[in-house]
Amino acid sequence: MGEQRPIGVIGVGWVGLVTASCFAELGHDVVAMDVDAAKVERLRGGEVPIHEPGIEDLLDRNRERLRFTTEIAEALDSARLLFCCVDTPPTYSGDADLSRVQAVVSELSSDGEHALVMKSTVPAGTGAAIRREVPDLAYVSCPEFLKEGTAVDDFIHPDRVVIGADPRDEWAADEVKAVYRPLGGEIVRTDVASAEMIKLAANAFLATKISFINEIANVCEEVGADVTEVARGMGLDKRIGASFLRPGIGYGGSCFPKDTQALKQLAGNTGYHFQLLTAVIEVNELQKRRVMKKLEKHLGSLVGKRVALLGLAFKPNTDDMREASSLVLASRLEGEGASVRAYDPVAEAPARELLPNIELCESPESALEGADAAILVTEWPEFSELDWASLRDLMATPLVIDGRNFLDPRRLREAGFTYEGIGRPDAIAAGETEEQEQPGAAESRPR
Repeated sequence: MGEQRPIGVIGVGWVGLVTASCFAELGHDVVAMDVDAAKVERLRGGEVPIHEPGIEDLLDRNRERLRFTTEIAEALDSARLLFCCVDTPPTYSGDADLSRVQAVVSELSSDGEHALVMKSTVPAGTGAAIRREVPDLAYVSCPEFLKEGTAVDDFIHPDRVVIGADPRDEWAADEVKAVYRPLGGEIVRTDVASAEMIKLAANAFLATKISFINEIANVCEEVGADVTEVARGMGLDKRIGASFLRPGIGYGGSCFPKDTQALKQLAGNTGYHFQLLTAVIEVNELQKRRVMKKLEKHLGSLVGKRVALLGLAFKPNTDDMREASSLVLASRLEGEGASVRAYDPVAEAPARELLPNIELCESPESALEGADAAILVTEWPEFSELDWASLRDLMATPLVIDGRNFLDPRRLREAGFTYEGIGRPDAIAAGETEEQEQPGAAESRPR
């Protein structure tokens, strides 16, 4: 095969930095390009601009294989495969904003020597449009399936690697396959449009499971059933599976909200009304607001009340607050006249920018002091390890709304708290025995 050429990575945000560092770990030289000069300088200086377990060690261990630059020409001169990892946020219409992808395409050569490998999530049809625009540029769709908080492990141990290419770009697809072959996982070779749809369909289905179990949780509260038992019984059916059957206050982050909306819009642009996905999105939005009803049930009016948010990031092991439930909760609480305190172990910096009106605290204890209620928003492991018995007297009202069913109801009730979970009626939660495993705890902890 000759000498191994470097790999180019365009865009070193969360996906791009994980991709670049993992390729370097596999022994490849990597040229990583980003238009953000300040970010590039930080990376050159050894700083890591994102919170992702394992990424700092990879960067330190493979620094000699990684070159960071603001010039796309450096990637073009060195690399044959150019992995596009730029952001594609939603527009006001709900369509994906492809302006960053277009900016990359406009810089690429039509010399027939390069292949653009699309990691960014794009609508079906994007690859075909790019090939029409730049006919001599080989194009491969290779969507990412990384989860924030476990991205490095997801990359190194993939369930599958999807590679979509037209027959005339077979050489590029073969080279992408060779890069991923050492990782194992099934290789799915398909056409470009199908590869683009696989990513959107996978995320939409997972979001559907989340909204479905949240709807079941709401019904369980009405009929006196325990959703954790219902989910466990459902998940043992191999046709259903246990993953993503953990009820809570809704999904967030950079993928599910964006991709569900993008798929709904993609369908709408063809004239098809995606009714199921419309309901999934609506349920997710309503779920975040049900917490307010739980607070009002115990506190009455929220005017003048102090509410503590435990966790702000959309999930543990990340500082990402995109579409986080905390944003909706803080806004609604302020709108109802409550004052909001919050603690998150890593998301303080983005929180200061996104939630300027709330009080950010340095510890869970300081957030809970004098609070009329606490809402567990993010299932950080440290919250389950708190000495809740000693925290009871810190609060003005010992009320905990567990938005992730993460805490031990029995333990909190024995400590003198009023506890409310999601889909867990008071009578059942109060009667739990010590031998019962905390529902969802194993799935929520980092792998």
